[in-house]
Amino acid sequence: AGPGSYTVGTMSERFDCHYCRDPLQGKKYVQKEGRHCCVKCFEKFCANTCTECKKPIGADSKELHFKNRYWHDSCFRCFKCYTSLVNEPFMLRENNKVWCSNCTAAEDAPRCKGCFKPIIAGDQNVEYKKMVWHKDCFTCSQCKQVIGSGSFFPKGDEFYCVSCHEHKFAKTCAKCKNPITSGGLTYQEQPWHSECFICSNCKKQLGGKRFTAVEDQFYCVECYKECVAKKCAGCKNPITAGFGRGTSVVNYEDESWHDYCFKCTKCARGLANKRFVCHNGKIYCAECPKRL
Repeated sequence: AGPGSYTVGTMSERFDCHYCRDPLQGKKYVQKEGRHCCVKCFEKFCANTCTECKKPIGADSKELHFKNRYWHDSCFRCFKCYTSLVNEPFMLRENNKVWCSNCTAAEDAPRCKGCFKPIIAGDQNVEYKKMVWHKDCFTCSQCKQVIGSGSFFPKGDEFYCVSCHEHKFAKTCAKCKNPITSGGLTYQEQPWHSECFICSNCKKQLGGKRFTAVEDQFYCVECYKECVAKKCAGCKNPITAGFGRGTSVVNYEDESWHDYCFKCTKCARGLANKRFVCHNGKIYCAECPKRL
């Protein structure tokens, strides 16, 4: 049933309402499935029920329908932000609630480990061991200062800046468990002998060199680029900024960029934390598509 399955008009002939038998001549009526009925009986026996407000959708009302569900046009609003979705893209989610595209994207976006708010496309963020933060939410557990993409040391679910880590933890080799009498280096809450802190692939010592950790394995720059690193969709080079540090990355759909590579295809304006448009698989600022 729907607006296309019945006719509304004023009766000029002698017909009685199919349900209450009142005469319809000169009155407004509805014809549905070959039956003539008054407006009151139509709402009582024939009208569709609005999915949102649960009230009948009368013959005088504008009706919207999708997958055998019906709404008054005034009830067809985003469940989250209440924006009217008449002639707008929408998604039908759980409990038959309709959502606008913006609220759907925000709801489905990954959540920041720090503030628990969504990280939307274009936000600068820090990733570590399949966890993600807004860049400004990635802070030291001890002094609460923003680490961002700076050096840090993880300890369980906590992260420390270099200064706090050095003051908080004693120096004992995390690998061989033997004392460090001189030299050594510190990573992951306990210091290491230089000869114990090595690349998992080529076995070279990592002391004084840039490195990164992936699932409890350590890699030098060359081995990380060769074996592990994501490739930037802009410059096609490995995203390796910040070995042993948080990485500032922009993600959109299934691709990643260095934050400085995420820029307009036409005017080269940097788009990290700014509005952008995706057109034919390319990224543009909000103004350039108008000039294409």
